[in-house]
Amino acid sequence: MTPVNPPPLDRTSPPRRTASELPEGVRVRVLHAVYGDPRAAAELVPLLTDRQSAGLDPLPTQSSELAPDLLRSHRAEIRALPDDTRLLLLLAAADQYPVATHAFLRAVAAVRLDTRPLEAAEAAGIAQAGAGGVVFRDAWTRIAAYETGSPADRRDVHRLLARVLHGAGETPRRSWHRGAGALGPSGRLAAELRAAAEQARAAGQLTLTRALLERAATLCPTPSEQSRLRARAATAAWHSGDADRARRLAATATPDDGLTGLFALRAGDATEAFDALLTAVSQGGGLEGGQGSGNGAAPGSAGAVRGRAAPAAPARAVLAPATSRLLAHATEAAIYTGDLRRCREAAVVAGRLGIGAPGTLGGLVAAFEGRYEDARDLLEAAAGRCGPGGDPTLLVHAGIAALMLGDHTRAATATVRAAASARARGAAATAAQALEFRAYADFWTGRPQAGAATATDALRQAYATGQDNGACHLQAALAMFAAVTGDADTCRERAATARTYALARGLGLPAALAQWALAFLDLADGRFAGAAARLRALAGFGPGHGHRAIRHLATPHYVEAAVRTGDTRVARAAHADYHRWASAVRSTDDLALSARCRALLAPGAEAVEHYRTALDLHAGGDRDFERARTELLFGSALRRLRRRTEARDRLYSALEAFEYFGAPHCATQARAELRALGAPATPARGRTDDPTTCLTAQQLLIARMAADGATNREIAARLALSPRTIDHHLRGVFSRLGIRSRIDLVRLLGDAGHVQ
Repeated sequence: MTPVNPPPLDRTSPPRRTASELPEGVRVRVLHAVYGDPRAAAELVPLLTDRQSAGLDPLPTQSSELAPDLLRSHRAEIRALPDDTRLLLLLAAADQYPVATHAFLRAVAAVRLDTRPLEAAEAAGIAQAGAGGVVFRDAWTRIAAYETGSPADRRDVHRLLARVLHGAGETPRRSWHRGAGALGPSGRLAAELRAAAEQARAAGQLTLTRALLERAATLCPTPSEQSRLRARAATAAWHSGDADRARRLAATATPDDGLTGLFALRAGDATEAFDALLTAVSQGGGLEGGQGSGNGAAPGSAGAVRGRAAPAAPARAVLAPATSRLLAHATEAAIYTGDLRRCREAAVVAGRLGIGAPGTLGGLVAAFEGRYEDARDLLEAAAGRCGPGGDPTLLVHAGIAALMLGDHTRAATATVRAAASARARGAAATAAQALEFRAYADFWTGRPQAGAATATDALRQAYATGQDNGACHLQAALAMFAAVTGDADTCRERAATARTYALARGLGLPAALAQWALAFLDLADGRFAGAAARLRALAGFGPGHGHRAIRHLATPHYVEAAVRTGDTRVARAAHADYHRWASAVRSTDDLALSARCRALLAPGAEAVEHYRTALDLHAGGDRDFERARTELLFGSALRRLRRRTEARDRLYSALEAFEYFGAPHCATQARAELRALGAPATPARGRTDDPTTCLTAQQLLIARMAADGATNREIAARLALSPRTIDHHLRGVFSRLGIRSRIDLVRLLGDAGHVQ
């Protein structure tokens, strides 16, 4: 046999792109789009355009564009089956894709179909019959079974399914099948689908809402109405978490400033988002097909707080709930940019239209103008609206208001309820946003590990729902958590990722948070001049550079760094404003930190009573990590005053807390103070019973994944870190545990009960 020479390599064609080369957000969305199937992902990635690969354009949404080769292979398998088997599979697939209607068994019974032909599908490993119907091998097999059917057969099975869907609450799904079984455009069917979409939206079924509106647009004979229906479908798709479909639908719909602004808020330039959203508010528009009716925002308005009547509302204020949500999103845009002055513009527009502004909007305006008592009242009104079952956007704002007031327990309650309410309404995008601020609440209540876990989960959800701006915010939050736990490499990597993205999108909030994280890392490692310089820059001018609110929150750390570098004049001015705010909002934790600042600024023995006041206040608050830092600073001051016994007690207490929180660099500071005192440092927890106690929370998480068999690249993808960082962490794990291989790691974690 003559050997066949392989064709020469085409060295002019570009190399095939792989998933690992994509930005994290695009990689997560690719997996989401292909139902988590790695075969389909490997097929899709090389087909993406450069703009799609960079996250600038939406990914394909048609199944034939996502995995054409995989579908072709599956279709061939389906076509090889007997006709009766293929008909049953088509009926089952139509019952599940693209809308799940759970009517297969009723349809089979209604026309007395023989289900024995399904045995051929079972023998081929394609699908199997179960108590609830047919279970397909995977999502792509189900799609292939549907798409293999002829158009006439598809219409027939949809009509059959529509006939058997007549139970309570099944009207939207019945309408869906009636629309799918239509021969051509029909104004009557389009109207029925539009009404069914409203029922589905009210029931929190946003994916079904989108499908109904999209089908209604297809059947609608009027081009202008088609465009409006696609805009509503795009809004429903966005809120349900299908960002790529939303953007594609919006591109074919009537231009909508509200929708454009929402896209920009969560995945574009936040300054442009503010302008578009405020324009939509001025026009009295609303995001239809979203999360359901709002509660109105009147209780959070200045008039409600002050007991004055609100201005007379113009006629179009009947749209207040939807328009109020747009105003809430505009407020979020101002928060994300850090350009809080623009909140005044939104407040002016709201007043002119007679729309009750969210309490966070009025509170930000009052705080920016230095009217702290007014800000407190407005924020209190907003934070008080955190009852269960409320509008998720308003609950998110309640959480933000509570965070600004230093009420972290109420912030946790509001954000948890916001996420639950969003999930109940099918609003996956808002659920991810709620978790952004839940992570703050976990962090401030002394649970950095819980906060990191929340933020990591939220990061994947933000990427999956196309909310890259929210993901940037979460990267910055994770940088802060890493700074607290002394994970310098992770802190710097996440902070750099957040700051690079934030500067390009005008996001002052994550940029400032990432800067604060780096400053805290400097502060904890004794680089006081660097920390002070970073913290001074937190209110930098221009969107994307800094944020006044973050600078305010970081004031206690700035005072500490400034005092250590001798710059007490600016530190005193910063503390004076911080104390005025803490006194106005009456936050126990903020007052405790204000007392700590006063102690740092006081000479010698005068500091002692201020430290005692701070610790008394900390006892009534929930920021336990900051309490530990206060004890560290107090112990250091007592050592310099030669009050050895009390100094030792304070330092031991701080050391124990830092070890509990998994903050080894802060624990190192406490041990250094104890050594300077001449006292023995508390020995590290013994490794006899559980060797993992010497690992940080991040190291333990990575060690568990490695012991479960995950590769460095897989761990990196799950934690949104680089493989290089994972390798660094694993080397640290091996060093601390005194082992040399993953086999040793599996044995140690198994013996310690960490591997199930």
